[in-house]
Amino acid sequence: MTAEEKTQYSFPTLVLDGGLVGTTLEDVFHRDISGPLWSAKPIEEDPEVIIEAHLAFLRAGADIILTSTYQCAHNTFERSGYSREDARHIMLKSVRLAMEAKHRFLEEQRDTKTSSQQLRSVMVALSLGPYGATLYPAQEFDGFYPPPFGPDLSRTSEKTNTFEDASKEQAAIEALTTFHFERLSVFADEPEVWDAVDFVAFETVPLRREITAIRRAVAELQTTKDLVPIGVPRNDGNRMMKRWWISTVHPDGRYPEMTVEGRRATTTEVAEAALLCENELPSPWGFGINCTSIEFLPGLLQEVKNVAKEVAVGWRKPWLVLYPNRGDLYEPKTQTWEKRNKEGAGWAEEMRTVVDEAGKAQVWAGVIAGGCCKTGPDEISCLAQELRNI
Repeated sequence: MTAEEKTQYSFPTLVLDGGLVGTTLEDVFHRDISGPLWSAKPIEEDPEVIIEAHLAFLRAGADIILTSTYQCAHNTFERSGYSREDARHIMLKSVRLAMEAKHRFLEEQRDTKTSSQQLRSVMVALSLGPYGATLYPAQEFDGFYPPPFGPDLSRTSEKTNTFEDASKEQAAIEALTTFHFERLSVFADEPEVWDAVDFVAFETVPLRREITAIRRAVAELQTTKDLVPIGVPRNDGNRMMKRWWISTVHPDGRYPEMTVEGRRATTTEVAEAALLCENELPSPWGFGINCTSIEFLPGLLQEVKNVAKEVAVGWRKPWLVLYPNRGDLYEPKTQTWEKRNKEGAGWAEEMRTVVDEAGKAQVWAGVIAGGCCKTGPDEISCLAQELRNI
């Protein structure tokens, strides 16, 4: 029985890993990853700890591990003195470290399984943060991007992340499209690496214009690299576009993007930007919410449900991807966490309830559930038990 079939729900569930990117490396493996490279730092300097972190989540019960590429981009490495070729080497190496962890875990299973046991499948998701994650300090929670990616705030005391000028908005979308396409191409141009990836995860996206840019970048990648889109029959010899999702962030239960009317963009508007057919742009395989407190998920999913229902009628049901934080409070200025009481089994039980309700909505093809910041192997182990009744 595969991981997708082995579920107590009437729809598939898969277990994603937890907060590898940063918090597990700090909390469990006690590595100092402060600085602009964050979790990309040990890819080159301490690769074995990346492999061990992946293995910790796989042993805890994760079906999918995210690569340590969340903050990786040419501009991230250039700011730290690396050449573009160095950056490319390290980004590809990150995927290879996930491949090595997968290989070691499968070998562990073969060495310990009994004749009646089935080997668990393991999948790898390419983690790609938003443009804001490549800035220092990071801007994925606020979406205040410098020109041309965002409005010029140098001459005003008012902070905003939206444009009043439509032409500048369009220029920002084009710049963000280029950013995401160039980074995607690093992996798509390396057949060994691309073939090893099962999913592409665009994560923590704080702006609708970046959602549009991601969809445009995927369209450009499919065209220029001759990749068969998901849902289209594959011919012999053709490479496939990977299953991909766009995951959004709602730090205080609201989307960070402001509007020209002075309000925040609604979750419904965000889901529409990601999922609805627009200008023949490809639609993602899944829609997600990550790096958000678990307490906000029920209300957010209620807003998303009607959009997903509309998509399911017109094309196919999308997957839902949920990986909230453990509940600790992050202070961006000091880059420190204030610990809250929600962890381990308590966090997993609450996630089980959220997943159960998502299934009852009958608008999703399945659910990928995991954790983001401060969720470690203990939380994922409890979640795997909740979802699989191990």
